[in-house]
Amino acid sequence: MGFRRHGPFQAGDQVQLTDPKNKRHTITLKEDGVFHTHKGAIPHSDLIGQPEGSVVRSSGGTQYLAFRHLLQDYTLAMPRGAAVIYPKDASMIVGMADVFPGARVIEAGVGSGALTCFLLRAVGPQGHVTSYERRQDFADVARKNVENFYGGPMDDTWRLVVGDLNDSIDEADVDRVMLDMLAPWECVDAAAKALTPGGVICCYVATTTQLSKTVEVIRDHGCFTEPHAWETLVRDWHVEGLAVRPDHRMIGHTGFLVTARRMADGVTPPPRRRRPKGTTEEL
Repeated sequence: MGFRRHGPFQAGDQVQLTDPKNKRHTITLKEDGVFHTHKGAIPHSDLIGQPEGSVVRSSGGTQYLAFRHLLQDYTLAMPRGAAVIYPKDASMIVGMADVFPGARVIEAGVGSGALTCFLLRAVGPQGHVTSYERRQDFADVARKNVENFYGGPMDDTWRLVVGDLNDSIDEADVDRVMLDMLAPWECVDAAAKALTPGGVICCYVATTTQLSKTVEVIRDHGCFTEPHAWETLVRDWHVEGLAVRPDHRMIGHTGFLVTARRMADGVTPPPRRRRPKGTTEEL
């Protein structure tokens, strides 16, 4: 993970240019490169050697603010083979599933590689992520996106397997399993076998029917704690002087997340205690 994340811009760096209307463009700097736009051209040499946060002007007079892109910006703008997990959900997965430095993680359903980028950053150089993807075309896009963001192959910390998780899995005692697929309940048993006691399974699903099926299969499996399900909504705020109000648009539903902990082998989970209908007292 030696990709440059700070310091003056150099050839080979990816730079995000933002115009006055907040439209963003990502370019890879080359010694003789030129960024062309209908608002004029910007030679890459105007950026090379400049610090992040610099302002460059196109030949047409438009000013652009230059930064290295954040991971959240990259995952929203990168080429897609499949739909990506939004940064708000990827951040919740990393946080609520407690993906820690040095963790061994399995990801099934790599898609376009957005979540993979977040997981690799979270586990760090001492951790490892194995990604399973059924479709070769999705895997090819994901590999290119991940290597483009990190500046090259990630062979020491990432393994990409083209195949079904149930048929191809060969790991044991892993810390976290992430399932992002149409039918994650089909892989719950494989996840249970791979996870170490105390490990976390985290499933990402789009619909309420998928959510219900996933929760019930995890609940009935017998190796997991009671599953927890939720979604995250993000709303921006407009703040200008005393004019403070919620933005007219927001990132609403994108998907549901389900997490549960792997119990020790041979342990029976305590029976759930439900609140009877018509009462408000805790049992």
